[in-house]
Amino acid sequence: MSDLVEQLLAAGRGLAASGMSPGTSGNVSVRVGDEVRMSASGTSLATLTAEQMARTTLDGTPITEGDGPTPRPTKEWPLHLAMYARDPEYRCVVHLHSPSAVAASCLAPWREHTAFAPVTPYVVMRVGNVPLVRYAAPGDPAQAERVRGSALRFHGALLQNHGSIAAGRTVAEAVDRAVEIEEAARVRLLLGDRLDARLLTDDEVRELVEAYGQPWG
Repeated sequence: MSDLVEQLLAAGRGLAASGMSPGTSGNVSVRVGDEVRMSASGTSLATLTAEQMARTTLDGTPITEGDGPTPRPTKEWPLHLAMYARDPEYRCVVHLHSPSAVAASCLAPWREHTAFAPVTPYVVMRVGNVPLVRYAAPGDPAQAERVRGSALRFHGALLQNHGSIAAGRTVAEAVDRAVEIEEAARVRLLLGDRLDARLLTDDEVRELVEAYGQPWG
């Protein structure tokens, strides 16, 4: 078992323990060389094992090993592959139905490039743009194509009426971005539509973008 898979299994248990992956809703993957290993359909991140990881090529072709049964990948596999196609440096993708992100995905986005107004520094520092990707049914390749084909630069997104997706160059980076999206969504819900909420100024945002290098705008 590769180190990346071990890290992914541990991260999945942590996400489940923190309430960010209820039941069998979340799915995760890592890129190992020219293949992707992802949680199988119907698995829980709380109890996911290496034997429950499906294997595919980067174009989604299943990889079989021996004569035994091969786990079937999560139906969200097109989303995972779409994120890997966006950046060859990505090594991990995390897709969650975490409560605040799901709720925020049902609301109108702040701007086209990001669902969240810059009310704190952290989403700008750790994720940058978090666009809202138009709804499609879970597993529908149309949503994956919207992710793959978007001209916006982003490492994470809200999926309309669905949840979130985040990617990173390491397992830790992808998980950190998923957690930050959930926190930004929680703050968004707490603030509601208050007109007196202070946003970071353009200069304050620019300072963070220059310091941390995340995509914005």
